[in-house]
Amino acid sequence: MKVTFWLSIFIVFYTFLGYGILLFLMVRIKRLFSKKPTEPIIDIDQLPTCTLIVAAFNEQDYMHDKIKNTLQLNYPTNKLQILFVTDGSTDHTPEIVAEYKEIKLLHSPLRKGKINAVHRAVQEVDTEVIVFTDANTFLNTDALQIICAHYKNNNVGAVAGEKRVFSDELADASAAGEGFYWKYESALKKWDSEIYSVVGAAGELFSIRTSLYEPVGPDIILDDFMISMLIAMKNYRIVYEPNAYATENASANVKEELKRKIRIAAGGIQSIIKLMPLFNVFKYGILSFQYISHRVLRWTVAPFLLILIFFTNAALAISSEGWLYSFILFLQIIFYSAACLGYLLEKKQLRIKALFIPYYFCVMNYAVFAGIYRYYTKQQSATWEKSLRKL
Repeated sequence: MKVTFWLSIFIVFYTFLGYGILLFLMVRIKRLFSKKPTEPIIDIDQLPTCTLIVAAFNEQDYMHDKIKNTLQLNYPTNKLQILFVTDGSTDHTPEIVAEYKEIKLLHSPLRKGKINAVHRAVQEVDTEVIVFTDANTFLNTDALQIICAHYKNNNVGAVAGEKRVFSDELADASAAGEGFYWKYESALKKWDSEIYSVVGAAGELFSIRTSLYEPVGPDIILDDFMISMLIAMKNYRIVYEPNAYATENASANVKEELKRKIRIAAGGIQSIIKLMPLFNVFKYGILSFQYISHRVLRWTVAPFLLILIFFTNAALAISSEGWLYSFILFLQIIFYSAACLGYLLEKKQLRIKALFIPYYFCVMNYAVFAGIYRYYTKQQSATWEKSLRKL
């Protein structure tokens, strides 16, 4: 039981903190022998042709602002195409897009899911690079130039931008927790990229070489992750570029954030099954190591081990195996009590930020259980209801 307990603690610690520490140390060691990566030099004349694709479903509340933001992006107009695909939208999203002649509108009344809309849009592309972004996110002015400058390096197959979640001093648990999570995740991606490659890209902002695009099945839940990982498996790097960022509001509340996390967890277990060849460390080397450490452990064993740790810890403490086990059990009880208190105070709209992190951590791990259940019971469709966000 002691071996099980300590091994479980090691795996959980490694999953959520240890891998980050290891990456940090690996980056420091690497910099002893090579220079820190420099930002790519933007040469307007050398920038590749680019198509920006925005898939929007019933986003009329964001459309005017999103289009205004898109048209203000700095990129040579003779090298940029803008496509908005609004399949299945039943509100005024298509009509709003149609007002802007600078934008090519692709609309179909049939709703077949985002990935089908993306496939249809890609068929219209004749540029060297595709940039994907969500309809409810806003890009910094130079985002496209900064991203596309990386493609001067022939080893780069995709570029992932940074996701930023708006959170103010009055943020609730969903905003504060999500914002903290993405700050930590961004640090991991930055170090992943410097060591070798980012492990998947988020749909808020990422780009690919058009020639490397490989359609994924209509049942794929995390299409952005799968599209980018298939490129990485072709021995191309996915570079992380924090200076190109997409800002969005946090989920409307924890319930909406949980809905989003459950979908991601369901897509995560689906991705692991679809990407089984990536476990072959002899073929994929460092990419396999990064994939297992950064994604697989989070989406599979770690949440289950949290439960195992608690009960084995309780058994060891009760059997008087030493004061250390009682102390660790005490710390666990304090942590989970803080999470429960955070939940209760959130319901009463009483916000203590110190409680948001344990609360959000527990919500995130609960989502893995729910996501795995939804995937195996076939309750998670690739065509999903989006989470509401703060306006």
